[in-house]
Amino acid sequence: MKITNRQPLSLAARVMVFVGLAIGLSLFLIGNLVLSAIERHFAEQDAGELAVMTEAVVEALQSGGNGSARQTDALANAISGHHGVFFQVRDEQGDAIYSMPGADLSQASDTLFPASEINAGNVQTWQEGDKTFRGVISESEVGGRSYSITTAIDMGFHLEFLQSFHRTLWLIMSLTGAITLLAAWYGIHQAHAPLRGLSDRIGDIQADRLHVRLDPALVPSELQGLVASFNHMIGRLEDSFTRLSHFSADIAHELRTPLTNLITQTQVGLGKARDREEYRELLYSNLEEQERLAKMVNDMLWLAKSDHGLLKPEQTPLNLAEEVNALFDFFEALADERQIHLILEGRAPTIHGDRAMLRRAISNLLSNAIRLSPSSETVRVKLAKTGDQEVSLSVQNPGSEIPAEHLPHIFDRFYRVDPSRARQSEGAGLGLAIVKSIVEAHGGRAEATSARNMTTFTLTFLED
Repeated sequence: MKITNRQPLSLAARVMVFVGLAIGLSLFLIGNLVLSAIERHFAEQDAGELAVMTEAVVEALQSGGNGSARQTDALANAISGHHGVFFQVRDEQGDAIYSMPGADLSQASDTLFPASEINAGNVQTWQEGDKTFRGVISESEVGGRSYSITTAIDMGFHLEFLQSFHRTLWLIMSLTGAITLLAAWYGIHQAHAPLRGLSDRIGDIQADRLHVRLDPALVPSELQGLVASFNHMIGRLEDSFTRLSHFSADIAHELRTPLTNLITQTQVGLGKARDREEYRELLYSNLEEQERLAKMVNDMLWLAKSDHGLLKPEQTPLNLAEEVNALFDFFEALADERQIHLILEGRAPTIHGDRAMLRRAISNLLSNAIRLSPSSETVRVKLAKTGDQEVSLSVQNPGSEIPAEHLPHIFDRFYRVDPSRARQSEGAGLGLAIVKSIVEAHGGRAEATSARNMTTFTLTFLED
């Protein structure tokens, strides 16, 4: 596909092109209709006059009898007083018995067809030298003899008037079109004023002014939807910017502690000569901090891939009950240590998903539930078919209730509800964010509720 760098036509130019075409077409149609009406009027007027001339010629033939001299005199005076009109009379043998001086109608009489009725539709136009005539041939029977009467009108006056009117009309049309286009351009320019103002206000919004919102009441109704969409977009940007700022601060905070521990322990270790066992303990301690750093970096890399849609779960049939039982076996030692009972309740249809990823998500929830539950309590995992074509997996544990204002942010990165939970936590605050990213990568959703000292994390998946 060929890509061109041509700049798109401006909105004003697009509208002006459309308006120009519409005005030009309208004026062209109006002009032609006016000219057609005038030409039709002249044709009807000429047809009427030709009919009167024909009647006068017939009356002259009737009054002139068959005498050649009387007939010629009667025909010569038949249409006296009329200017620019001509006629020719032929007998039944085709011989011209009278031709009015001033125009030779012999060629027209030979070529035109007789008309049974004289009207605007039957009259014909022809060119004779530098003159244009409009005429008609009629056949009449007078005194038992047939005559062919050709009557014609010189159209010179009509044509001169039409040419003058044509020039004047198109001059008026052109001026009207130009004035209308100018008015249209001014109207479009004024109509775009709110858009220009909106653009200026949007241009004033900087990274430190993401709280600014545009007032839909101050713009025309056509732009209110745009303003609402922009406010929604800037709101999401502000939220993302705020989250990013907090995320950067949290990263710095989380990285500072292990790095400080590493530096401090190393400085202490190098402060004096120590025996082999002390150096071994120092290396083990540094290794723990390094492993924590590595896990944090891996988790952040996982979330970064999730944000960019790079996590592609495999779609294999999974029995959630079997997966939960397998994880119960894995966490058995930790649960026994804290005297926590693990119970699986309910059944759920088979779903398709990535076994490793889903085990990681469930494992994070179980790990949190076991760590945060009081000793001798029970952590329950409930499977159920909920809603239309949906399967839920809930991990429920007793413990300190999470305040409602924290629940919407519980899956945010590095988010901690309170200091007591932070102290109990062994992770970096990315576990629940990873759970959410895994569930969403499978087309599901993650939710959390907490009430009456019971906290429940629910993962919902689509049923196969």
